[in-house]
Amino acid sequence: MSEQKRVYRFGTDAQGNDVTEGGASMKFALGGKGANLAEMCRIGLPVPGGFTITCQTCVEYSGAGNVWPEGTLDEIDAATRDLEHRQGKSLGDPHDPLLVSVRSGAPFSMPGMMDTVLNLGLNDDSVQGLIEQTKNPHFAWDSYRRFIQMFSNVVLGIDSDYFENALTEKRMVAGVKSDSELTAEQLKELVCEFREIAAEHISADEHPELVIEGKAVFPTDPELQLKLAIEAVFGSWMNERACIYRKANGISDDLGTAVNVQVMVYGNKGETSATGVAFTRNPADGTREFYGDFLIDAQGEDVVAGIRNTEPISDLKIKPVFAQAGEQLESIFGILENHYRDMCDIEFTIEQGKLYMLQTRVGKRTASAALKIAIDMVGEGLISREEAVSRIDPAQLDQLLHPQFDTGSDIEVLARGLNASPGAAVGAIVFSSEDAVAAADEGRPVILVRWETNPDDLKGMVAAEGILTSHGGKTSHAAVIARGMGAPCVCGVESFSIDAANKEVRVDGADIVLHEGDIISIDGTSGIVVLGAVDLVSPELTGDLETILGWADTIRMDSSKGTPNRVRVNADNPADAKLALEFGAEAIGLCRTEHMFLGDRKNIIQSFILTDDEQVKAKALEDLLRVQTDDFLQMFRTMDGRDVVVRLIDPPLHEFLDDPRELEVAIAKREVEGAPADELEALRKRLRDIDGMVESNPMLGLRGVRLSIVYPDLPLMQVRAIATAAARLKRDEGLNPHPEVLVPLVAIAQEHVQTRAVIERVVAEVAEEFGIRLDIPVGTMFELPRACMVADAIAEHSDFFSFGTNDLTQTTFGFSRDDAEAKFIPIYLHKKILESNPFETIDDVVVELVKMAVDKSRATKDGLMCGVCGEHGGDPASIMKLFNVAGVDYVSCSPYRVPVARLAAAQAKLEAEQGFSTQDK
Repeated sequence: MSEQKRVYRFGTDAQGNDVTEGGASMKFALGGKGANLAEMCRIGLPVPGGFTITCQTCVEYSGAGNVWPEGTLDEIDAATRDLEHRQGKSLGDPHDPLLVSVRSGAPFSMPGMMDTVLNLGLNDDSVQGLIEQTKNPHFAWDSYRRFIQMFSNVVLGIDSDYFENALTEKRMVAGVKSDSELTAEQLKELVCEFREIAAEHISADEHPELVIEGKAVFPTDPELQLKLAIEAVFGSWMNERACIYRKANGISDDLGTAVNVQVMVYGNKGETSATGVAFTRNPADGTREFYGDFLIDAQGEDVVAGIRNTEPISDLKIKPVFAQAGEQLESIFGILENHYRDMCDIEFTIEQGKLYMLQTRVGKRTASAALKIAIDMVGEGLISREEAVSRIDPAQLDQLLHPQFDTGSDIEVLARGLNASPGAAVGAIVFSSEDAVAAADEGRPVILVRWETNPDDLKGMVAAEGILTSHGGKTSHAAVIARGMGAPCVCGVESFSIDAANKEVRVDGADIVLHEGDIISIDGTSGIVVLGAVDLVSPELTGDLETILGWADTIRMDSSKGTPNRVRVNADNPADAKLALEFGAEAIGLCRTEHMFLGDRKNIIQSFILTDDEQVKAKALEDLLRVQTDDFLQMFRTMDGRDVVVRLIDPPLHEFLDDPRELEVAIAKREVEGAPADELEALRKRLRDIDGMVESNPMLGLRGVRLSIVYPDLPLMQVRAIATAAARLKRDEGLNPHPEVLVPLVAIAQEHVQTRAVIERVVAEVAEEFGIRLDIPVGTMFELPRACMVADAIAEHSDFFSFGTNDLTQTTFGFSRDDAEAKFIPIYLHKKILESNPFETIDDVVVELVKMAVDKSRATKDGLMCGVCGEHGGDPASIMKLFNVAGVDYVSCSPYRVPVARLAAAQAKLEAEQGFSTQDK
């Protein structure tokens, strides 16, 4: 017998005494659902009893090839006997049966991604006991047919369509429209049909235990039903939709899911019973109101599946039969919010007037709702400003930077639905997840249009620009998943009659038929649908977002609690620089000068590279000096008084040249057309010159500082343009430009020393020419592991360090970013060779290299400014490592990531100084 405890009880004993083991702090053992069920029991809420099998059991079971850890089945059996004793009922009892649900519950919320089995324990004998106890044969037989269908699908892997088709045929023969109109006798007949369907499709190879005398049968032994259901829930941890969801939300595959076995309570016992999903505040906009949906005479799955249109939770109290339960539920809302100090997501059932709590968790919400709730709770005294800042997921801020409908657009509303997830999207209609994925692969924006989504649609939901459903409420699958992803979503568009098979939509009342490929626009903020494309605009940083970011800036810049965590921007033109200032960037951490050579200036740089004529070279440099000086004038004017780190030309020169293969095609075409011989010879010479510059490994070839040494005229021109622009603004306009020159791809200290000497000479010449003092710092860009090893020697001659972690990752791993991300990194992630893409979230070894260089530099030159530029500078997980492990002074990222970086930088300061951690996903 294993000594590790694998099963934990929750609920009360037969005398009403609490026997709960565990609580909210044990979510990594009990999963979020199990931990919160235990917590609700501890604070005295009405929770049906049960037990939880730990996440660690799932991991061991799966890791051993679906073999149970020693002693676990005995522990589950003991917990089952204990639950029977507590309830005074037993599984399979023909007179008063115990029926249970079997539900998943991972440490982090994964709504709808894994499997559930309800009504477990029913068979031909126990259904008679259920009839005897409830005096309701219709309810009993309906529960039994639901159990067979759900068990067959979830546990036995049988397609639900077989059962749905049989159910539809039964309704047609009976001449009724809804399942509830079928008689008890008809439901009993359906149970027999369902068992036959199941037996016909059971795989004997996968389930040999269900083969009796050579024939597969649906299991009737409740103990076997329970064992198979638990195994199926464990197995659902690795189903495709769960894996996709975890990847999209940064959840580790190694956590496993717990399994909760809980006494069934029924919301489908007639008109005095109901089931629902609720939030203690509005998860779409954060308003303090009771928000959610419920269904009368239904089971919980019916609410989220969108099978029937729900009623708003606010109507619960005005229905006399539910008034008392509604008052109690409202009171529990307050208890849970005060206990968890956050907005809570709740599942409940009312069985013949009595309220039961089936689940609570910190509720998922949109970015705008997260901001409002955090700010309101600070005002209510529930949390501090520091807690408010720590609770916002930085990545979620992207939702607020997504486009909205341009208010100046003249739009005609085609249809209306529920504003399920904010933001706007424009795209072509597709009717399946497969088509959405295919369109995304081709770069075509689409709107996924469905009757209602289900967990298998996750791939398409991720791929689509937006989601539209004709059924389901604000707590339906589509709404919950879209809000979590930050995707615009409109649900419950009842005027859309969707025919997915024929790929068309009939719009009731509009005499319009939409087909696959037609363009529509949706606004998930207001819940409207528009035919055709609507102009979209990006929002501004105002209101709640401005408040939270203001608090974040105060926290990250608090010098009394350590070095400020600064945020800069990567910007190569005045427009990006202006936008970055609006988004709160403090300075430019990287201006890539080579980007200034593109467009109509490409011919100038090409003429410099390819000519042997010194006069042509000189003219090209003169032209480049003029345009680069103008560029820097605008950049420095925009950033007046702020640092602008300008990197000298970095990429290999061949990147500015024509594609030699395209040039070969052009030559062949001109030959066919009979072009003059001198033209053809000029083209062939150009091709020879380009081929002569080809390198076997250009990313490790003649680039960066090596260009400054081999072709000094080009970087000299750039330094002169930088210094001239600064001098002109300082002398003629009275401005205060702060340019800094960055030397890229240094590996050897002498590379920096010699290049710096040339830079200082040019700056001195320009200063003398303008008759002013110019102080332009010269820094080093670290992109190579060797540079990190000799950072102390480089620091003696450098004014600041900037780490190009994109290239540092390439050279540390020996990965080509352009090739690796397309060809083998996805395979590495799938095979668990890599936990995450190192070009998205910085690798720990790369962090150690940065830390080594920072430590070495400051041992040589105390207080040397060190920053990071590139993609990692805008990734929240990387930002945490860079500030708290590597010890850098700033991160620099693209303009639209600046708000994300500001918040993440504040959270890094909180985690380092006060022990706060960001809110759970």
